[in-house]
Amino acid sequence: MMVKGLIAIAAGLAVCAGLGTGIGEGIAASKAVEAVGRNPEAEGKIRTMMILGIALSETVAIYGLLVSLILLFVY
Repeated sequence: MMVKGLIAIAAGLAVCAGLGTGIGEGIAASKAVEAVGRNPEAEGKIRTMMILGIALSETVAIYGLLVSLILLFVY
């Protein structure tokens, strides 16, 4: 019984990886908007780099979700 509780706590901690990802994506988006405000001609390059950075950081949240689902349904 205690093992199930510990697995549930571990799954909850794994999902918390999405918290840092959300904060990081928000900061990246705000800095991109700030950069476009300063240099509107570079909007295409800024948007491309922002989307690439957000996509790479989103993998952390997906891995956290994957680990929590494995913990809940495999163990």
